[in-house]
Amino acid sequence: MRGMKLIGVAAMGMMISAPAIAQESSVRSVPTIRQVPIASTPSNSGKDMFVSYCAVCHGKDAKGNGPAATAMKTPPADLTILAKGNGGKYPASHVAAVIRGQAALASHGTEDMPVWGPLLLSISQGHEGQVQQRVRNLVSYIDSLQTN
Repeated sequence: MRGMKLIGVAAMGMMISAPAIAQESSVRSVPTIRQVPIASTPSNSGKDMFVSYCAVCHGKDAKGNGPAATAMKTPPADLTILAKGNGGKYPASHVAAVIRGQAALASHGTEDMPVWGPLLLSISQGHEGQVQQRVRNLVSYIDSLQTN
């Protein structure tokens, strides 16, 4: 009988503490964005730059589902539907302006999303021509991802 009481008390204690434990573990599992120094990738490959710089938030498929997406206050855009959302025309100049930090977006330029212009300039060692090439190749690669 005494053993049954002990089991009952233990079971009741587990039932009472289970929500607190579940809540504590869900608080710990909230992802955070870890910022790391930018690495240089070849300026002639839009795909390589996208994978290195953009995929962590936008996903390798550019649909806004990268590993850091859930930690962001503003969900990353699905970059495959930019043309669709612009009357069927890919907004290349706007995409370039966003990458350079010359167009305001909710997440670009915040702690969540860096403005890439200054970062690309730094890895290009101040060579504006190389930054332009990087931006042009990134814009072209994102254009190749557009869906109908």
